[in-house]
Amino acid sequence: MQPSSTEVHQRISRISAHLYPSNPQMGEGSMLERANCRAKGGAPGFKVAILGAAGGIGQPLAMLMKMNPLVSVLHLYDVVNAPGVTADISHMDTGAVVRGFLGQSQLEGALTGMDLVIIPAGIPRKPGMTRDDLFKINAGIVRTLCEGIAKCCPNAIVNLISNPVNSTVPIAAEVFKKAGTYDPKKLLGVTSLDVVRANTFVAEVLGLDPREVEVPVVGGHAGVTILPLLSQVKPPCSFTQEETEYLTKRIQDGGTEVVEAKKGAGSATLSMAYAAVKFADACLKGLRGDAGVVACVFVASQVTELPFFASKVRLGRTGAEEVYQLGPLNEYERIGLEKAKKELAESIQKGISFIRN
Repeated sequence: MQPSSTEVHQRISRISAHLYPSNPQMGEGSMLERANCRAKGGAPGFKVAILGAAGGIGQPLAMLMKMNPLVSVLHLYDVVNAPGVTADISHMDTGAVVRGFLGQSQLEGALTGMDLVIIPAGIPRKPGMTRDDLFKINAGIVRTLCEGIAKCCPNAIVNLISNPVNSTVPIAAEVFKKAGTYDPKKLLGVTSLDVVRANTFVAEVLGLDPREVEVPVVGGHAGVTILPLLSQVKPPCSFTQEETEYLTKRIQDGGTEVVEAKKGAGSATLSMAYAAVKFADACLKGLRGDAGVVACVFVASQVTELPFFASKVRLGRTGAEEVYQLGPLNEYERIGLEKAKKELAESIQKGISFIRN
């Protein structure tokens, strides 16, 4: 039996609604309102928004999140090209329903009801540019997006990727404080790329599979603030002074290594997307209630005298539910920690001052 023209129209409207939430066919009172629009057979899971989904990090990040079985709804927001990326990603035969949002006027729609918000938005680092150079532009972008989060999904866990993370996390915290929605456990600065690099580089030196290596990386997410704790590597091992210095410097300069290799064509986008999805997956497992989910992240902390610091945390239903101490450090690491704290303190204050002043 052939479907009626009304049924056909409704099917087309439903498909269109997944891609273009602002579709005029989805007016109030319609049986196809966005809140009720679900792909047939869509898996239960969490609602995730990516802000900056059309960028160099955002696109591979969106693709990998579409593949995550814990994601039921995936909102892709950007100020340019969001409809194209949404159409492309939506053709993947995985369970998550994908919807696109374009421009400031659709930011609230992108954020409403989200469980997890991932923010890679902002300009990338270019040759000769420090993370501090990014501050002037990216600080304003992060402020605007976090104001939207405070209004539309104040209880969401926020994964902040936009650089310089050492400053943008304090900016986000100040925005949320002003809005009265700040929960320090739910604001997470993504430093997982430092851990991914550390695991890879250490595995190369040891001749191991990187998936078998675990390197804690603490401090911050720029230059000397990135402190790999090579004395705590799993499986237990030892390094010569030369190896320690080589590995520490390479991990700290990993971003610059990629920027220079791309010769002006971009920064670390693919490895960043991979690392961000690895961390987002840990957050979703925490939200689900899985036990023993531990990752390194830049978060409000009392591990040092600084208000924010990256260290291992236990992730759960409310975000970073427990922040772990650093553990025993060797002399090289203790010296590195003091260097990291000095630079980190300045970056944190710069972020705080951006909002307060």
